[in-house]
Amino acid sequence: MDQQSALFPVWREACRHIEISQSAENIAQALLEWLPLRQLWVRKVDRDRGCVETVAVGLATLGTLLPNVRGDCSPEQAEKFLRWAAEGELIEGNRRVLADQGLDFLLPKNVDGDILMGALGSAKEPSGLLILLSASNRKFEPKHIDVARALIEPFSLAMENDQRLRELTAWRDAAEADKRSLLTRLGRKELGDTIVGDETGLRSVMERVELVARSDAPVLIFGETGTGKELIARAIHQRSRRAAGPFARVNCGAIPPELIDSQLFGHERGAFTGAVETRRGWFERADGGTLFLDEIGELPLAAQVRMLRILQDGWMERVGGEQPINVNVRIVGATHRDLAAMVSAGQFREDLWYRLAVFPIVLPPLRERREDVAELAEHFAERAAVRFGLAFVPPSSSDIELLCKYSWPGNIRELGAVIDRAAILGDGRTLEIAKALGSSVSTSVRPQAAESSAAIAPSAKENELDDSRPLDSLEEVIRAHIEKALKRTRGRIEGPHGAALLLDINPHTLRAKMRKLGVDWKNYRGRGD
Repeated sequence: MDQQSALFPVWREACRHIEISQSAENIAQALLEWLPLRQLWVRKVDRDRGCVETVAVGLATLGTLLPNVRGDCSPEQAEKFLRWAAEGELIEGNRRVLADQGLDFLLPKNVDGDILMGALGSAKEPSGLLILLSASNRKFEPKHIDVARALIEPFSLAMENDQRLRELTAWRDAAEADKRSLLTRLGRKELGDTIVGDETGLRSVMERVELVARSDAPVLIFGETGTGKELIARAIHQRSRRAAGPFARVNCGAIPPELIDSQLFGHERGAFTGAVETRRGWFERADGGTLFLDEIGELPLAAQVRMLRILQDGWMERVGGEQPINVNVRIVGATHRDLAAMVSAGQFREDLWYRLAVFPIVLPPLRERREDVAELAEHFAERAAVRFGLAFVPPSSSDIELLCKYSWPGNIRELGAVIDRAAILGDGRTLEIAKALGSSVSTSVRPQAAESSAAIAPSAKENELDDSRPLDSLEEVIRAHIEKALKRTRGRIEGPHGAALLLDINPHTLRAKMRKLGVDWKNYRGRGD
């Protein structure tokens, strides 16, 4: 017998098909010329689930296909299978022979006749077994045993490919489930950022985004809190040549000053107490992509010096390291602060300012783009419906009129929170915009909202500021907000009754702002309104 002639179609079919079920069927047909074959099975021993199951069947002759059965497998039986697989011996005989060795559990039920059985995979990690059943009133001969031994390797390969396919399918299904869960939490139907108002209130902004995206120039995005600075940063990245690379976001105001160097530039093992392993910083992780530095005005001066070197020549060193590391990163910074004034006050390096402010983009607050309120409200209403499992209820014309009269000090972020609250209050039947706005004003820590409910009154004039009154500085206003929130929460920062939740801000960011403004939470412990 020419074994090579017999094995050529076997290898061809084993390598052609990813799924072993198709390979087994075609191989069984090809083997009919060389073996008195009635049926072929590929089975898997699953020790975790305690079972033996058929993963592929090949029917070499006409007849009834035996059922794709699954049998039980105890831990003791699984150990017997492993010991037999480690020996690498082919078993010839029938069910009685297998029973004598305690391996008859490997056979499908109601199987009688002469069989050949061999383990698939490596001796240390067997992936399954191959079973050949002879035709009726036929027995396997020594020459058939040689062919069976030669089948073990191609079937092991087919089993390995099938197992990898199953793992990839499981990972894909898990990823799809995670994606659906994420979309539900975000209130979206598809991934990708939606920029509402790109043809209206943000038209000039998007024109500048299109211009700068094609280059690698650093970008500074200015805008009040809640205007969507990160959304614009992502739009720049997605429209650039770096779109296939990573997009990393770092909130500079949320990182304690003593950890800023380690977080941004990484550290070597043993560089300081607690550095038990080498860690890559955000610049290395964003290599080949875009690094979005939110609240860049909060960076300490020492970190600004190290960043300046990266912008100048692309080289950096980890904390405690001596080997320079080259990184190819585009910097997009964002801030709500007046960096030019900070430069004049010596709080921000002038040379870094000139490096970063190559192409500034200013985001208008929501009160200056009221033509987008209707579209934004509908967008957030649809998102809320998906997120909370409610029927989609679009805002009415009276809802839009009420929303347009509000001053939106929290900008788009506040609008999204109000629509979410309105959707929950309406329970899928309506949008309770008036109630949601009233709740927003009554629980707000903003001084002008705490004084009265004028922010939701029908007359827009009641929302206007008195131009004759001197304005407090931005830092004074922020400090007053934080102090009032701490007073209401009796000094609590985190948790369901903490100031961070009341202010709709990350607790770490709040602590960083408190340190910067000199606000001590201990002064408000036990105090209330």
